[in-house]
Amino acid sequence: MSKISIPRNNYWRNMMTRLAIIIVSVILIVWALPRDNGPQLRYDVSKPWMYGSLIAKFDFPIYKTDEALKAEEDSIMNTFEPYYNYDAEVETEQITRFREKYGDGIPGLPNSYVSIITDRLHRLYQAGIMAPAEYSEIFKDSTNMVRVVSGKRATNIQINCIYSTIAAYEQLFMDERLAPQRQQLQQCNLNEYIVPNLIYDKERSETEKTDLLSSIAIASGMVLTGQKIIDRGEIVDEHLYRVLSSFERETKRRSAASNEISSTIAGQAIFVLIFIALFTIYLVLFRTDYFEHPRSLLMVYSFITVFPIIVSLMVSHSFFSVYILPLAIAPIFIRVFLDSRTAFVAHVVMVMICAAAVKYQYEFIIIQLVAGMVAIYSLRELSNRAQLFKAALLVTIMSCAVYFAMQLMQDNSIMTMDHSMYKYLAVNGVLLLFAYPLMWGVEKMFGFTSDVTLIELSNTSKDLMRKLSEEAPGTFQHSIMVSNLAAAIANRIGANSQLVRTGALYHDIGKMQNPVFFTENQAGVNPLEKMTRIEAAQIIISHVNEGIKLAERHNLPTEIKDFILTHHGYGLAKYFYISYKNEHPNEEVDEDLFRYPGPNPFTREQAILMMSDAVEAASRSLTEYTEESISTLVNKIIDTQVNDGYFRDCPITFRDIKLAKQVLIERLKGIYHTRISYPSLKS
Repeated sequence: MSKISIPRNNYWRNMMTRLAIIIVSVILIVWALPRDNGPQLRYDVSKPWMYGSLIAKFDFPIYKTDEALKAEEDSIMNTFEPYYNYDAEVETEQITRFREKYGDGIPGLPNSYVSIITDRLHRLYQAGIMAPAEYSEIFKDSTNMVRVVSGKRATNIQINCIYSTIAAYEQLFMDERLAPQRQQLQQCNLNEYIVPNLIYDKERSETEKTDLLSSIAIASGMVLTGQKIIDRGEIVDEHLYRVLSSFERETKRRSAASNEISSTIAGQAIFVLIFIALFTIYLVLFRTDYFEHPRSLLMVYSFITVFPIIVSLMVSHSFFSVYILPLAIAPIFIRVFLDSRTAFVAHVVMVMICAAAVKYQYEFIIIQLVAGMVAIYSLRELSNRAQLFKAALLVTIMSCAVYFAMQLMQDNSIMTMDHSMYKYLAVNGVLLLFAYPLMWGVEKMFGFTSDVTLIELSNTSKDLMRKLSEEAPGTFQHSIMVSNLAAAIANRIGANSQLVRTGALYHDIGKMQNPVFFTENQAGVNPLEKMTRIEAAQIIISHVNEGIKLAERHNLPTEIKDFILTHHGYGLAKYFYISYKNEHPNEEVDEDLFRYPGPNPFTREQAILMMSDAVEAASRSLTEYTEESISTLVNKIIDTQVNDGYFRDCPITFRDIKLAKQVLIERLKGIYHTRISYPSLKS
């Protein structure tokens, strides 16, 4: 029972995980979508009205533009007079301080100077002294007025009749009696007795400002119920543009007031759910392998979720234009890591969901669909920057071309076209180049391996490959030969040649731990001959586990580790197994002592490596290299692998195996320079 319950538990757990990914995607997208109730209409100044006759269904005001309101606000604020409270106690306090300090007179000056300075301070305080920062702000226009409140009376005073603390200090020494004694008076630090006595009345000033601004009318006219607003084909001028904007604004206000927001959310949820469901059905019917692998499912749904959220936030906060957002990055990554058809379907779903957030949906959908299709067609793989630059250039050109075509269909005049869109599309193309550095993040986040990473790992002069060539040169040469053979087969049958080439380079790295025990690294002496068959077999088999340890230590991708594990499958170390049986004919042999840990290959690329590895190793034992001997060897080895069931778990076909045999025979003939046998001359 336990053997049955565990798979069932895993099945339901996996199903719940997939369902959670789908539900979370829908919730996040609907949460981010803007709640714009009312019609989604497209109109621009000097462009024709593309819809039918529009009749007002209710009375609404014609709102002024933001620019007009701002101009009126600036104009009325020029007449605003801030309030300042006159504090008489400041003068009394400061003059008292001055008299207390210099009651016996100012050193070096007659006693009369104390009275003179007291009188001048009194005059300054009577005129009014303000803080320097406030004074500078108001004095930008010397005709500005302030209202000075003293008791219950408010007096309008021009700003140039009031002093700042700095100006008041300078005014003291402009006095004809005090100017000659400036040098001595500066030692008295008279500025210490000059402080603001006009205090800003924030509450009263803000109230006055609010009253002035509230007197500005936000509308300039009315449209009555039943009145025709615009008819089809009529040119939208600035007045009609304001009327249409006011109609949309009032429609949204009324919808919000009538609690229609819940119906909007419901509509958005149904809309998003339909497209997410359609994409899910596509995966279930046509790409079950992706649907059953959480990382593939998570990556695709992440793109379908993240981009609509970003578009929604940009629209809600009026942050730049949505056309600068490189939506084509999503189909590029899905194409690189999965396949073209899934990339296209995912892009269509993503664009349609994004369209729910934008205003000009028709234009948005067409441009983004074209951009995604061009990206998929032009970038079958992403292995260098030049490919991405070419794809970005083509996407930009085609996006601009389709927009130009739509403009021609609508305007029929090049001179009146809106050219700002081309700038956004150019920025979009530049941002599309960030797909190259972003690929590293996608690989790490979702556990994929790109061609860029595989190419970097294939560099035989770096890290692990260089170490292999130094410590196990024979194994290194064997790996190079196998990688070339495997890549040739992959190209012939349509498998991933770069993946199998890289996997082949690393499949025997475990031999570095004990290189002398493997024949390709030996120089006439075989230490295995001094060991029992079981011990020797364990040494040979251990290179698989040692290879996995090295791969984990060097953070090699999972796909490369799979090649290390599967290149012998569950096969036997036959040389030692058969030798042991021959030596112990009456003994029951435990095959597990001679069996590799597996598993068997589960991808076409892994099957290709198994065939190439076995054939290349066996070809070194041939006594003569003729077309017949090579063909016999290749057919015998691969047929044995097929009969032993090594390829039952991978999707390789008999046709693929036949083509693989042909490639191996052709390549080995070329490597060993086989030639036809010349007939001898009969005497």
